[in-house]
Amino acid sequence: MNQPDPSVARRMLPWMVVGIVVLAINLRAPIIAPTAVLGDIQDDTGLSAAGVGLLTGLPVLLFALVTPIAGKTIGRFGAEAAVLSCLTGVLLGTVLRSIGPPWLVLAGTGIIGFAITLGNIAVPVIIRREVPWSQVSMVTGLYSATMNVGSMITLLGTGPLAAVIGWRWAVAIWGGLAVLGLVYWLFVIRLRVRRSALFAASEEASAAPEPAATRRPWREAPPEFRAIIALLVITFSGQSIAYYTTTTWLPSILSDTGGLDSAAAGGTASLFQVAAILGAFGVPLLAARTKPWVPVAIIAALWISLPVGLLLAPSSYVLWAITGGVAQGGGFTAIFSIIARTAGSDRETASASARVQGGGYLAATLAPPFAGWLGNVTDGWTAPILLIFAATLTFTISGLLAVRISGRFRGGGSASRREVLGE
Repeated sequence: MNQPDPSVARRMLPWMVVGIVVLAINLRAPIIAPTAVLGDIQDDTGLSAAGVGLLTGLPVLLFALVTPIAGKTIGRFGAEAAVLSCLTGVLLGTVLRSIGPPWLVLAGTGIIGFAITLGNIAVPVIIRREVPWSQVSMVTGLYSATMNVGSMITLLGTGPLAAVIGWRWAVAIWGGLAVLGLVYWLFVIRLRVRRSALFAASEEASAAPEPAATRRPWREAPPEFRAIIALLVITFSGQSIAYYTTTTWLPSILSDTGGLDSAAAGGTASLFQVAAILGAFGVPLLAARTKPWVPVAIIAALWISLPVGLLLAPSSYVLWAITGGVAQGGGFTAIFSIIARTAGSDRETASASARVQGGGYLAATLAPPFAGWLGNVTDGWTAPILLIFAATLTFTISGLLAVRISGRFRGGGSASRREVLGE
C-alpha cells in the first residue's frame, strides 16, 4: 500500500494503535494456551511426548521457515491483507486443533504458526507507515507488552477453564480473540478506505505513488541499512536464544539447583514473563530522555545479569528472573523500533523484519534442545547457563553496534519521513 496521506494518517493513528493491540493479543495467546493443559491433551489424544512438544515447538519452527515467504507476501499484497490472513488462520487453526484427532491437532497448530508469522512481519510494517517518528518506540513497546499480557492471561485462564469445560473448549475459546480482531480490522480497513477517498476527492487528486527509490530491491538498499539489519539478525538471535532457553529450562534450573518444588519454580519463572511488560514500556521512556545507545546498554546489562546471577548468586533467583524479564521485553522493543525507524518503505520494512525474525526464530528453535543436551552431557546446569550468557553477550555487542549505526543513518532519513507524514 502507498504511503498514507498525512491528514488520513493522523486521523487513523488511534484506530491503528488499537488495531495493533488487538492483533498482538492474537500473536502469542494461541501458542501459550495448550501449555497449561499439555497433560490433558496427551491423555485424550494419545500423542507422544514429542508430539505434545510440537504444540509449542512447531509454531516457533514455522516462524523461522515461513518468515521469508511472509515477507515477500506482505511486500506484494500489503500489510492489511496479511493481518486479515493472520487472524483468519489463527481462528481456523484454533478450531481444527480443538475438534480433531491427533493429526488434526498438529495440523491446526501448523496453520496457527504459519498465520502468526504473517502477523509478526506485518506489525513493523504498519508501525513504520502509520506511527509518527517520535512515537515509534512507544507503540512498539505497547505491541510487545500486549503480547506478554495476552500470554499471561491465556496461561492463567486456560487451566481453570479446562477443569470446568474440558481442554478442547478451553483452548478453542481463545479463538474468540481472533474473531474480535477480524471484526475490528475489517472496520478499520473500511474506515481507512473511506477517509482516503474523501481526502482524495477534496484535493481533486489521488494520493501520490510511492517514489521509485523506495521500491528498490534489497541489494540496492543503502549499505548502512543493510549493515544495521545484519547486526539486528545477530542481536535478535542472541535475544531469542536467551529468551527461549530461559523460558524452557528456568523452572528445571530452579528446581535442581535451588531445591524449589514445581509450583514455586513455575511461579518464579512466571516473573520472567510478567517483568517483560516493564521492559517494553521502559525502553521508549528512556529513549525519549537519553541518547539512543543508553536503553540498549541498560537492557544488555540486565540481560547479562540473569546468567551471571544464576551462576554467582543463585539464592537471589527471584531478582535475576525479574531483571532478565525486563531485559527480554525491552530487547524486543529496541530491536523492532530500530527497524521501523530506519526502513524506507513498507516493502523494505517487511524484508528487513523477515530477515531479522527468520534468523532469530531459527536460533530459538535450535537453542533449547541444545541447552538440554548440554545439561545431560555435563550432568548439570552450568553449561546451559553459560550458553545463555554467550547469547546475552552477543546481544550486547551487536545491539550496541546496530544502534550506533542507526543513529547516524536515522539522521539522514528522518527529515524526509517527517515530511511524508506531515510531522
